[in-house]
Amino acid sequence: MKIINQIFQLKLVLTGVLLFLVQIGFSQETQNSELYKTIMSRDSLLFTIGFNNCDFSQFENLFSDQLEFYHDKGGSSNKAEFLKTFKSGLCGSPDTYRSRRELVAGSTKIYPLYNKGVLYGAIQEGIHLFYETIAAKGQPLLKQNEKLVGKAKFNHLWILENNVWKLKRSLSYDHEATNTTEARSGLFDDDAETEKWLKENNVPTLGLGIIAEGKLKQVKVFGKLKREVPAPYNTLWNVASLTKPVTAIVALKLVSQGKWKLDEPLYKYWTDPDIAQDPNHKLLTTRIILSHQTGFPNWRYFNESGKLDFKFKPGTQYQYSGEGLEYLRKALEKKFHKTLDQLASELIFEPLKMNDTQLIWNDKIDLSRYAFNYDNNGKAYEPTKNKTANAADDLITTIEDYSTFLCSVMSSEGLSKKVFDDMVTHQVQTKKDKYFGLGFEIYDLGNNNYALSHGGADKGVQTIFFLLPKTKQGLVIFTNVDDGYKVYEKAVQHYLGEDGNKIISIETNK
Repeated sequence: MKIINQIFQLKLVLTGVLLFLVQIGFSQETQNSELYKTIMSRDSLLFTIGFNNCDFSQFENLFSDQLEFYHDKGGSSNKAEFLKTFKSGLCGSPDTYRSRRELVAGSTKIYPLYNKGVLYGAIQEGIHLFYETIAAKGQPLLKQNEKLVGKAKFNHLWILENNVWKLKRSLSYDHEATNTTEARSGLFDDDAETEKWLKENNVPTLGLGIIAEGKLKQVKVFGKLKREVPAPYNTLWNVASLTKPVTAIVALKLVSQGKWKLDEPLYKYWTDPDIAQDPNHKLLTTRIILSHQTGFPNWRYFNESGKLDFKFKPGTQYQYSGEGLEYLRKALEKKFHKTLDQLASELIFEPLKMNDTQLIWNDKIDLSRYAFNYDNNGKAYEPTKNKTANAADDLITTIEDYSTFLCSVMSSEGLSKKVFDDMVTHQVQTKKDKYFGLGFEIYDLGNNNYALSHGGADKGVQTIFFLLPKTKQGLVIFTNVDDGYKVYEKAVQHYLGEDGNKIISIETNK
């Protein structure tokens, strides 16, 4: 408590000084002032060179002999004590550990200190982000393993000693761990910078849905539509295989209502003529289809014969298949005497007021809001215009509508506890720490934490989402170009922080 009280008292003193400066007319320095540039130069030497590279000569040159350092987690120290601790602590194991401080852009404020009109000092305030790199056993330090571990506020008192700027007082406080990556640049937070980055990377349009506390908090749409029209927040997108989770939730809601059975053989309602003579068709169930264990190819036209067949016995291994979802659609439609788009409208779209979402291409689609799809050379593809619903592909929706749907999934709306538990249970492993549940991919993030996900890819379509049910966070990413996936990593790191880094590590096997 003693150190906390010391910091509090010093903050009161500094606050009083700042208020006094404002009252007498010496306010915050502008970024183009000589004083601002000078202090920022000293800051860069202190941290970019000194702290980040363990260059102790910078501390000797920049610290006043009367340095006092106050830290809300580590107590107080003078110059000699600080240097000793720094050498043996943060810089004590340079081959296996490294710490890096980064100043949050735009957080710095600098106030001049005058005595009888003569400049003698300056107060600097700002926010630091702290990153750590820890080498795996027997391995070298790798930059890509760097992780954001926390942030803190700081106040520095710079004093002119013999016409040289020296750091005399340093307060580092309000330290907190964080698993959300604050921007190292303005990407995604600065519209102009994001638009520039998209243009440089030939991404015509990008849509983001940011979910926090189980609710859609923000919709961001960048780029342009056809004919250089700026993309509106309610841009319409073809989201390819993000259709599949919608079909899955239709089936799972019907299971929750007691109208459909997860493990009932589907041949009671539908048998595809191509496999009618193969006894394996009697093993197909909704569970097997939603976990992609049917044994079907992704699409039957991949076969030279053009006909549907089994590549292995259903329920014995994983193979992603759009045919499986279409098989389920036909069984549902036979059972309920309704089309999939009717069932989806009744169970999902209408209750959630997803007025811009549909499974069939028709005159309701506002082409002035549609994100046409492009190849890597900027050539547009013709839109896919389904006349009947496809259970696996080509849903038309907006960021807002689809994010709303995902929020309802995360809160288990319309799903019984048993069904939700089945949905997030590992039904089949697809790679290390990655599984398929029912309709959703599952990333095992450790410590009983997990992420639900699904991606979509077609000509000119790259879409994906991630849900973190434990923390009620989520991220939706839509793009309309063949290689739009190249924005995924930056966006996931930016919005999902440490959990995002774990997802990336699983996906890239790092």
